[in-house]
Amino acid sequence: MLAAAPIVAVLGVAAGSAAAKDGDVKVSGRCSAGSVWKLKAGARDRGLETEFQVDSNVAGQVWSVRLTDNGTQVFSGQRTTTAPSGAFSVERTIRNQTGTDTIVATASNAATGETCRGSLAV
Repeated sequence: MLAAAPIVAVLGVAAGSAAAKDGDVKVSGRCSAGSVWKLKAGARDRGLETEFQVDSNVAGQVWSVRLTDNGTQVFSGQRTTTAPSGAFSVERTIRNQTGTDTIVATASNAATGETCRGSLAV
């Protein structure tokens, strides 16, 4: 069985912060045009609970989102920011692989050209 404690947190394109709570790894940062992203993951009985959130403060924006775990795509789709916050999130429980899982989350907004990228290891 793998330990639930985080091994390391790695930040994406922009500067961010990392904090662990209850075994979760959390990182955050800024996207290319000022939106904010957050990525967290934590080991649970069913696997790794993972959440990626982007907050642009503008409702109605369509973003293309992708999540990978050790290079394997675990989610690909579109999300639309909603009122009142102008944010979206993607939550997935993924298989906890042997050793370190490196999760990479990316989002891009074709209308504005903005991109977000965050990564962590757990």
